[in-house]
Amino acid sequence: MALTKRDVRDYCIGFALVLTMVSIATWRNDYEIILPEIGALTAGMWIYHNPTWVSQPIKIFLAPSGTAVIGFIVNQFPISYPEKVGITLLFILLLLNVLRSTLAPSFATGLLPIIINATHWSFILAIFVFTLTLMVGVLLQGHYKGQPAGQPLHYQHMLGFVLAAAIWIGAVWIAGYPQMAGIPPVLVVFFEVSQKSSYSGKLAIKHIVALGGAATIGVLIHLVIGSWLLATLLTLPLVFLLLQLLRIKLPAAYAFPLLALVLPANMFHTLPIAAMLAACFFLGATFAYRKLAALTGLASENN
Repeated sequence: MALTKRDVRDYCIGFALVLTMVSIATWRNDYEIILPEIGALTAGMWIYHNPTWVSQPIKIFLAPSGTAVIGFIVNQFPISYPEKVGITLLFILLLLNVLRSTLAPSFATGLLPIIINATHWSFILAIFVFTLTLMVGVLLQGHYKGQPAGQPLHYQHMLGFVLAAAIWIGAVWIAGYPQMAGIPPVLVVFFEVSQKSSYSGKLAIKHIVALGGAATIGVLIHLVIGSWLLATLLTLPLVFLLLQLLRIKLPAAYAFPLLALVLPANMFHTLPIAAMLAACFFLGATFAYRKLAALTGLASENN
């Protein structure tokens, strides 16, 4: 995909924000300041200008910050990891429905405090600061003007999301890999594509390759380079090149290099395979459902 001068400018500004975040985390030696989904939100809003994401600027702050607080509170409960993930997902859906928002990265900001076991208020403060920064950037760019108002979540989509998530959480729990219950970037993509009226097998495969590839890039680079800042400086352009090769725009992929920096040891080494398996399950299920619905609809018309 050819890039215009404005595209190059937007990429540079977006990457600069992410690098600033990692620089602050490095300076304070506080990994809870590294927020992987800020990478995805920056790409989706400042670079791709996703109309669904930028349509209501105030919710750029309210939705991710609200879900982060939910995840932070749920993480304090003395319950198992998969139970925390399941409860948090339900509360996230409720909040998004109340806000009439379909901002998919809100799932990632809600799950992150559980995944990294966030315990310091620096995490919440970082969420507030960077989501406010993103909101101001969207207001200054002005791409939100003329976009339709937010719509409530459809109960069919909510039910499908909860059912698929419950099956996945139960399966990995039974299999003895509870740490795979929540893979935020995959859930973000799943939430977005589940709301689309059509989803092709070709696009599903590209999404799976992009998510698995981005996770692999993040892990491999961080294995070689221990510096958070240097690893981020190398991985962001590599993810960009991967998406260019696949000819897709997938903001969630930019979260994986940052996620690799903050994961606990029991999740870090298995992240690529976990991301690939989760993507195959959730995105494959979405494609299968759309295909079945199309065939069923065609059969109904013939009858």
